[in-house]
Amino acid sequence: MEDELLVTTEGGVGRLTLNRPKAIHALTRGMCLAMTDALQAWRADPAVHLVMIDHGEGRGFCAGGDIRAIWESARADGAYARGFFRDEYQTNHLLFTYAKPIVAFMDGITMGGGVGISQPARYRVATERTMFAMPETGIGLFPDVGGGWYLSRLPGRMGEYLALTGGRLDGADCHHLGLATHYIPSDALADVKARLIAAPQDVAAILDAAAVAPPPAKIAEQQADIDRLFAADRYEDVLAALAADGGEWAAKQRAILATKSPQACKVSLRLVVQGRDHVDFADEMRVEYRVGSHVVQRNDFIEGVRALIVDKDNAPRWDPATPETVSDHVIDTIFGPVAEDEEWQPLSA
Repeated sequence: MEDELLVTTEGGVGRLTLNRPKAIHALTRGMCLAMTDALQAWRADPAVHLVMIDHGEGRGFCAGGDIRAIWESARADGAYARGFFRDEYQTNHLLFTYAKPIVAFMDGITMGGGVGISQPARYRVATERTMFAMPETGIGLFPDVGGGWYLSRLPGRMGEYLALTGGRLDGADCHHLGLATHYIPSDALADVKARLIAAPQDVAAILDAAAVAPPPAKIAEQQADIDRLFAADRYEDVLAALAADGGEWAAKQRAILATKSPQACKVSLRLVVQGRDHVDFADEMRVEYRVGSHVVQRNDFIEGVRALIVDKDNAPRWDPATPETVSDHVIDTIFGPVAEDEEWQPLSA
């Protein structure tokens, strides 16, 4: 565990460095717990003025959570998987409500769990190497770790598009959409971090001085199409709009969606739509915990991980197999409560 997450204090900075390069720094349950312990300790430490979240060597910030461990649990009694979600979501909520400023360096692949620990930060740095995505519908899951909150607050129907398709964004796209607060070249990051350690109270000025104008955001060119084609709250209507469009981009999105779990797509669409109504991030986490607890032991998650990550045959057998056969009752059940003593709660202050 000490090797997977490096917890240090340098100057007035508490630093959390993800350190699983062979797994693109995917989060384990132990990493989440260690992160929470450090954040709680620093919260009461007057010597710590700023928290920095970054990664060690390798090509990504954080590729998500430890899906294989969750999958193994899902095939048994699911207890470890539910515990993983509970602990990870408590870390996400702690970051979201943290009083001291946090800066996250989204330098490289930032997916799933990596989104969950970067988006709560007050300062979010993207680079030319950033690749942001929430691709969970491809493994029968949904954009959790606060995805229902963050995606629902993007312009127009961008959140619905990203949740359903798992569309990828580069650093310029992230800056354009507000998912990143600063765009800084990757070769400048070491100097920026050194400056932050030397003067953590000047975090805003240091980041502003290092930031450069990003390239044009390619995603901006698709905003109108996204708003038009992903306008419906009903998944079948989204598919119908894409099929009726006749354009090349719409056909590509339709083909992408054909590979995704129909159940996961319906869950993800509802999550984003209703996420707009949440006014407390803890409410979002409670809903996502319920959904995660129910989804994780259903066929599509187990089958999706098998097909894409374990056996890698890329031929998942979704059940139900078509959107039309995923009933509203099934989705209502997935969003239904868990046992009262199992409901998710944030950490006490």
